[in-house]
Amino acid sequence: MTERITGHTELIGLMAYPIRHSSSPAMHNEAFATLGLDYAYLAFEVDNSTLEDAVKGLRALKMVGSNVSMPNKTVVGQYLDELSPAAQMCGAVNTIVNDNGKLIGHITDGIGYMQSLKDNNIDVIGKKITVAGAGGAAKAIEVQAALDGVKEISIFNIHDSFWEAAERTVQVIRENTDCVVNLYDLDDKEKLREEIADSYLFAQATGVGMKPMEGQSVVPDKSFFRPDLIVTDTIYSPRETALLKMAKEVGCKTMNGLGMMLFQGDAAFHLWTGKHMPIDHMKEVLDIKYD
Repeated sequence: MTERITGHTELIGLMAYPIRHSSSPAMHNEAFATLGLDYAYLAFEVDNSTLEDAVKGLRALKMVGSNVSMPNKTVVGQYLDELSPAAQMCGAVNTIVNDNGKLIGHITDGIGYMQSLKDNNIDVIGKKITVAGAGGAAKAIEVQAALDGVKEISIFNIHDSFWEAAERTVQVIRENTDCVVNLYDLDDKEKLREEIADSYLFAQATGVGMKPMEGQSVVPDKSFFRPDLIVTDTIYSPRETALLKMAKEVGCKTMNGLGMMLFQGDAAFHLWTGKHMPIDHMKEVLDIKYD
């Protein structure tokens, strides 16, 4: 790192709290080093109470930009000059680009998910998918899938704090795309079974399956799955959730969240540098393997 830092090194940040566990700095800095780019990516512990000052600092220091994660993704937009169409629809930002002092907010989570499907030779365009979840990652997937041309999306969520947000997501998708979208109660397992039955793909985009809910699944048992169904999970720790294990037992093609993490990072990387990450190299570094 000391050999790479110069008086011309451009700085990119990651603003979230907690954040010390993130693999994003290692991923981006490895990509910069591999491509010989004079950039550095650092994590900063920033929560809602210091976010406005942090964004002002980004502008004042002429940083190239920053990633934004929880709890700041739905709050940071008010401090920016412009939002991308997807960020406006999601009501969330995970990437800030400093365009000569103009701060533009983007959301790359959905782009990352859709690109990871393409990379794994999965084509959902013109097809029906079912998605469990209505939080940040789920909303980004749903919006981007609709924008990209998925024909129908059935969204399932429990009646929690995200339910109203899910209703807004449905409304926004209906107003801005031709995608048929409906919202259902995740506790209605028979409806979940019915919607999965005629879906091309089932996407698990809740926190169920990772700590502290490791070993749990939003789908009760493997009878919900069939061999030609594709099953994905946004979780990548553990790499094989209980849900993916069940799906594999049935013979489904499965995919965890590592590809989404890589390609959402690549989308942000491209916004900042105009270049793409060395994807094959990064797959080796992250140990990304598809079924």
